[in-house]
Amino acid sequence: MKWMVKEVAELVGISVRTLHHYDKIGLLTPDEMTESGYRLYSAENLDTLQQILFFKELDFPLKEIKEMISSPSFDRQEALKLQRHMLLQRRERIDRLIATIDKTTKFEKGEKQMSNKEKFDGFDFSHNSYKEEARRKWGDEIVDQSTAAIENKSTSEQHEMGEKMTAIYKKLAMLKDTSPESVEAQVGINEWYDFLNQHTGHHYSLDAFKGLGQLYVDDERFMQNIDQFGNGLATFMRDAMKIYAEKSK
Repeated sequence: MKWMVKEVAELVGISVRTLHHYDKIGLLTPDEMTESGYRLYSAENLDTLQQILFFKELDFPLKEIKEMISSPSFDRQEALKLQRHMLLQRRERIDRLIATIDKTTKFEKGEKQMSNKEKFDGFDFSHNSYKEEARRKWGDEIVDQSTAAIENKSTSEQHEMGEKMTAIYKKLAMLKDTSPESVEAQVGINEWYDFLNQHTGHHYSLDAFKGLGQLYVDDERFMQNIDQFGNGLATFMRDAMKIYAEKSK
């Protein structure tokens, strides 16, 4: 099922103008567009919108929201868990502030004693640890560069980029049961290295490329995404990337 922009606006309670703005800045682009130019939103688009609004409710700027949900390592379930912690933390602080207002009201009526310290109970200007965790997990300079590089491409270029990436994964998946040091494996990994440097907006040094390969195995989400092309592909790519980086120095 697909929803038009007006239907989404009414469902969520936000303006059509807001949805147009999200589309314009690349934060939420509808999956389809009719021949008449009408936006059509999918169920997946609605899930993404929910994530955007949760982060927005928690005072994340749109730029940060965009880079986090665009991160290859972004995990919706993990984000929901983090957002819940942040909302509980906010509720606790609001409850304390309401209690401080009630105490202050009684104090000014002469009904209750109140220390100067109690007058400021609930105010908290320290950094939000959960917000910092979210930025650390999904927001970084490489993601900014990669997202910008992709958005600067036309729709056809983005489609071509996706096809190239999939083709490389499939080619490497066919080699995953061979030695990562073989000529064929190293040619395939060289193709992957060139692809990343040409299309992601970030130039990977050999050391960074080696580190990226290790991340494919250390981060379960990366491993799952890569291993969908073949069980064990992430480990094979890590080993092949390490060999490539060390031999290319």
